[in-house]
Amino acid sequence: MIGYLRGRVAHLFADYCLLDVQGVGYRVFIASSTRSRLHPGDDAELFIHTGVREDAILLYGFYSQEEYDAFQLLISVSGIGPKVALGILSAITVDSLCKAIHQKQSAVLTKLPGIGKKSAERMILELKDKISWEESSGEGASLPESSESAEDDMLSEAMTALASLGYSHAELAPVLKKAGSCRTVQDVIKMALKELNRF
Repeated sequence: MIGYLRGRVAHLFADYCLLDVQGVGYRVFIASSTRSRLHPGDDAELFIHTGVREDAILLYGFYSQEEYDAFQLLISVSGIGPKVALGILSAITVDSLCKAIHQKQSAVLTKLPGIGKKSAERMILELKDKISWEESSGEGASLPESSESAEDDMLSEAMTALASLGYSHAELAPVLKKAGSCRTVQDVIKMALKELNRF
């Protein structure tokens, strides 16, 4: 699992950058708040979330720990994926987002890209107890320390190991969906190899 990447910003685009890490260019999707702090040719360090899809492995990068933690909270809400979460963080500050959730301001949330009334209600219901808002103290939002789930860690590590054996992501994705009963990376790999050898 990639926790962060440190390298040179080789190219900067509207919603992603190419980060040169010792000669390897990583395509990292970013929110506008992170983009505004990056400059081509400069060195940068980004906190990374690895998204595993059926057809690709995607990297999402964040300039601050706070933004990374907010992203993790957003994608934990049912119906909100990484792309929508990144769009939300491009449209509102973490501080304002936490305030809207804590104060149950659904009207603010429904103005965010990809968020309708039901999604706003889910965000409030599922996240209001996970953040705190101290408006009077001036400290603003407080996010809990977040971490990738153990299952996500296992699947990502297993995916990397199996890919190094020559299996494609298209082959691996449907097999790894069956890893719910596995407890370790080794268990996932053994299960996957057994499934793949059936074909």
